Amino acid sequence: MDFRQHTASLDTLASVACDALLVVLAGEKAERTLDATLARLLADAVAHGDFEFKRGKAVLLHRPAGVKAARVVFAACGAATPKSLKAAFAAGVGQLKGGGSRHVAVAVGGAGDASAELAEALVAAVGETTYVYRHTKPSAPAAGALERVTLLCGKAAAKAVTQGLARGQAVAAGVTLARELANRPGNHCTPTYLGEQAKKLGKEYGLKVEVLDRKAIEKLGMGSFLAVAQGSAEPPRFIVAQYHGAAKTQAPIVLVGKGITFDTGGISIKPAAEMDEMKFDMGGAASVLGTLRAVAELKPKLNLVVIVPTCENMPGGRAIKPGDVVKSMSGQTIEILNTDAEGRLILCDALTYAERFKPACVIDVATLTGACVIALGHHHTGLFTADDALAAQLLAASTASLDPAWRMPLDEEYEEALKSNFADMGNVGGRAGGAITAAMFLRKFTGKYRWAHLDIAGTAWKSGAAKGATGRPVPLLTHFVLSQAS
Repeated sequence: MDFRQHTASLDTLASVACDALLVVLAGEKAERTLDATLARLLADAVAHGDFEFKRGKAVLLHRPAGVKAARVVFAACGAATPKSLKAAFAAGVGQLKGGGSRHVAVAVGGAGDASAELAEALVAAVGETTYVYRHTKPSAPAAGALERVTLLCGKAAAKAVTQGLARGQAVAAGVTLARELANRPGNHCTPTYLGEQAKKLGKEYGLKVEVLDRKAIEKLGMGSFLAVAQGSAEPPRFIVAQYHGAAKTQAPIVLVGKGITFDTGGISIKPAAEMDEMKFDMGGAASVLGTLRAVAELKPKLNLVVIVPTCENMPGGRAIKPGDVVKSMSGQTIEILNTDAEGRLILCDALTYAERFKPACVIDVATLTGACVIALGHHHTGLFTADDALAAQLLAASTASLDPAWRMPLDEEYEEALKSNFADMGNVGGRAGGAITAAMFLRKFTGKYRWAHLDIAGTAWKSGAAKGATGRPVPLLTHFVLSQAS
């Protein structure tokens, strides 16, 4: 998709050459900013009940008289916030996708001149609205005709809009990569496949990528990670990818993504209902690889390391059992009380491995707990950290990227639930505060650097008729990483 800006004023929209003109209106007074032809068309649509100034409402007009564009779409956004504008862009593009429009011009009335934030919201909306999974579905709808989107703006805003469009395209490409990886079924997206995709990314962007096999993982002493992998016939992989945009002496940001390519729960097997959705249990891995792609495209002046421990969690003759005790790379022992709490078992060794990079900070990302879904639903990602400054930066990134997160507690009292009579710790506590005790478990392996944990169990994918990966939190992570550039 080609995104660009073009200098134009609202009183000349009727003469803009394009296949479709999308006019987003921030409030009823926005109609006063339009030229006479478009104002008349809008008034007629309102008078006949085809349009109203409510967020998400949109109407498509075919070959309207007096307008150069073959189609005009009016979309309402209510308040002129980036979030509302993004919803309006999505509603408007939704009216056009699948049609014959190759070039769409977009204008916003009632929100002042365009901005970088508005431009990025437009790209995100187009990417999310037009995405269709096709890899294993030959009967999927054919790709729409849309090839080019032009955001109309004033001359003074052109530079900021161009920057916003570039950032938006990089983030959208990262989101799409994450969605494509997570949407693939478990028999396609295996640990080996994830490793291959990381290498492909490295080749495309000149990144240093290592994919360690079982023998190399054993040599590192990752007993906790290997314990999860041992029940599956699929071999595990440990992926390490590095982007260098600054001096080697500059401490890198490290992102760690949980890569369970299918999670049966192991011996503590899950119920059959909706188990198919456990192909999404590598959503953390998908998101950090998507973030890596976005960062590599934007080339900020910083260093970034992405780590992905990836395997399946299967029942079998060699699978770990409740009551087994394993030794992590850190030397700490873990009593496995529930084999379905496997994500933390692979992450803890990755978090220990991250120490060797002497990181500026480490952020782990995981579809970790159903408890987080109960706590926050499907809107906010759970954010856990004891570092107030790091929390503030991540929350600011979540707001700027329209990828919301909510900070959760990490009081030391929650650690009591992880005590074990047979190991240094158990891998689960009780049901109460399950997302918090999971984060407390991970915290035990992060004492040598600044650390935060993002639980994306409620936000990495959608169920029901809209079933599929969301690509979150690629926007949040990308904004956070870019905010750290020197």
